[in-house]
Amino acid sequence: MGRLVPAVTRAFDILELFLQGDGTLSAPEITRRLGLPRTTTHELVSTLTARNYLVPVPDQPGRYRLGVRTYQLGSRYAEELDLAAEGREVARETAETCGETVHVALLEDADVIYVAKVDSTHAVRMVSAAGRRLPAHCTAVGKMLLAMLPAEELDALLDGRELAGMTPRSITDPDVLRAALAEIAILGVAVEQRESNPDVSCVAAPVRDRSGRVVAALSISVPVIRWDEARENELTALAVRGAGELSTRLGYRGAVR
Repeated sequence: MGRLVPAVTRAFDILELFLQGDGTLSAPEITRRLGLPRTTTHELVSTLTARNYLVPVPDQPGRYRLGVRTYQLGSRYAEELDLAAEGREVARETAETCGETVHVALLEDADVIYVAKVDSTHAVRMVSAAGRRLPAHCTAVGKMLLAMLPAEELDALLDGRELAGMTPRSITDPDVLRAALAEIAILGVAVEQRESNPDVSCVAAPVRDRSGRVVAALSISVPVIRWDEARENELTALAVRGAGELSTRLGYRGAVR
């Protein structure tokens, strides 16, 4: 790794200060927070303003906020993000921690499509594949994604639709499903016990993009021979952490439940 350039480091330190508080700062505040000489702060702020990384706040003399150039960079970064690629990386990290199968899935109509999958390290494990499509109401990831839909979208999706089961434990009653989704929305996690596979239980958590919209869900799947209340609690925490990490990679900056 090459030598860090002090002036560039200080410029980035200044920009990152604007991620805190109300997003506006004065030069004296920057000087105080970073412990920089006043002349250095003035030169750096002037340079960042000249390049549109900072702009003066209207009607607040001496105060600055982030400029359009930072928005342009952030937008380009968001455009370059690949949910599948980022999902595979986070799924791999999560699987390494728990040793179980990890999926990342999207909602398409009333189905989920698995866009990333990392296998369990155990001999007994769930058999699946990225690209597979399953009925959303039978899976933990699907119920998680359905629970996060606005009411009118959920109504349009479920009204008049037959809910076919995949196992005897699948939810096929619309009223029961709606009640389960309401509870999932409150809890922020979804659990599925042998509803899509008679030998597998799963737990899932929501993945958000930079706008806060739920765009995917991350799940951990476990054969029932390794599933009990303690394991469920442990994997729930790992699924929430993994989904939070993927959300952060997609630009989400809010609190993770």
